Formats: sequence, C-alpha cells, structure tokens
Amino acid sequence: MNSSFNLQLPVALGGDHAGFSYKAQLIAFLEKKGIPVLDLGPFSDASVDYPDFAHPVAQAVEEGKAACGVLICGSGNGVAITANKHAGIRAALCWEKELAQLARSHNNANVLCMPARFVSVEAAIEMLQAFLETPFEGGRHENRVQKIACR
Repeated sequence: MNSSFNLQLPVALGGDHAGFSYKAQLIAFLEKKGIPVLDLGPFSDASVDYPDFAHPVAQAVEEGKAACGVLICGSGNGVAITANKHAGIRAALCWEKELAQLARSHNNANVLCMPARFVSVEAAIEMLQAFLETPFEGGRHENRVQKIACR
C-alpha cells in the first residue's frame, strides 16, 4: 500500500461501543497490510463515553506518536467534534470513499471519523484505504488549511 502518511508509525484507532466491532475489523485490515496499529479502545462493546477514546487518539496524532488516527462511533459526529478540539488535528467525518479522498487531498485531514451505524464494514475499509493512500494536494488548498487553526 502506498501511503501519504509515515506508516512506520502506527495508525491510532478508537471509538465507542457502536464502533467496537468495526474497529476490530479495521485493525485486522491494517495488520494484514503490515501497518502497525495503536488500539486505544474501547476493548469491548460495553457502553462507554466516546471522548474517553477520541481524546487519546487525537493526542497520539498531535504528539507524533501515530501517523494518523481513525475514530468510529455510531454517528461519527461525537468523535469528530471531540478530536477537532485538539490543536493540529483535522478530523473529517466521512461516509463514502470520495469524502475520505477529499478530506486528505483538500483538507489534509489526519483523523478519519466514520459512522458505524450508517456505513458497511466494507465501506469503512474502503474509506480507510483511500484515506491512507491519498496525498494532500497542497497548492491552493495549503493556504486554506493554514487558516483552520485558531492559534
């Protein structure tokens, strides 16, 4: 797999109970490709609070301990909102491959957020692969991305 991320670093994954089974399948996909993973939970499908897992994923990306992040919860909204509270994080809520590609190419997204209750596992894997393989275009998008941070 050709990646626009440094995949010598792990991909950090997290979510909530609704995304638990998807996360396991995304991890299996990454491991099959030889991509290291950092599983930040949850570790069962018992009800949990998504910020408890979204913050560690965002922090791992922010601190350079992970190449990028993947968050999956029921709607994808909660994890995206939470991750985007972190400086330097550009978390994108995606529900189809083309959105994942645009999040990378136009927005230089570094955290992919997906809604487990609205996409199939196959679509989630397809989005993850597209997210990892799509480079940031830079150019006219660079100036826009530079204006995102509040600091």
